Amino acid sequence: MPKKIVAGNWKMNNDLSETETLLKNLKKQVIPEDVTVMVAPSFTNLYAAFESVREHPIEVVAQNMHQSVNGAFTGEVSAPMLKSVGIQTVILGHSERRAYFNETNDLLAEKVNTALENELKVIFCIGEELNDRRNSDHFEVIQNQLENGLFHISEESWSHIIIAYEPVWAIGTGETASPKQAQEMHEYIRKTIAKHYSHAIANEVSILYGGSVKPANATEIFAKKDVDGGLIGGASLKAEDFMAIVNAFG
Repeated sequence: MPKKIVAGNWKMNNDLSETETLLKNLKKQVIPEDVTVMVAPSFTNLYAAFESVREHPIEVVAQNMHQSVNGAFTGEVSAPMLKSVGIQTVILGHSERRAYFNETNDLLAEKVNTALENELKVIFCIGEELNDRRNSDHFEVIQNQLENGLFHISEESWSHIIIAYEPVWAIGTGETASPKQAQEMHEYIRKTIAKHYSHAIANEVSILYGGSVKPANATEIFAKKDVDGGLIGGASLKAEDFMAIVNAFG
């Protein structure tokens, strides 16, 4: 059975002081035993965040990493660097990385390989643009992202993978896929994984929904059979809102 997971992607928000304040407020909350809670601060605040929650069930994860383990890549951060400051999980393939930094499926496949080789878990993001959905190409786009970015890994590696489905048209726009649309795509993702690997693997992998999830809609979205949690953007920047989402499972 998939784990229930709620991960907060803080993106390029919160300086050190703001990070410490938000974590302090989150640590005051009771974390449900059956929900894994993650937060992804900026690179500069990863170690401080890790130290802050070292004795707390909240896991600190990274928003990105380079596909090489070292070298002349100014401004980049490697998997070993992340591990050295306590990080065990990295987000890869977020739509903003794909759109603004031209990350391709082939590049993401390299990053996935590097993460797994360095014993990092991966939250692998997939999602279609608005035109893809309008043209009824959304299933094809998702299948392509899965096949070219992830389906080269071994069956054993799937225990280190979390999928995050984020329709690009719903990220930061206030628009949200309906619970029915979310369930339809999550079910498709699970069936696609089962077809390429096995039903056992598909039934164990956690598939998160992302895209303008709020306290007001989280319960209805999380109630769907194949939705195992959320990758939360803006609502994760307020402790009360984020914890309301964490507690939204029925």
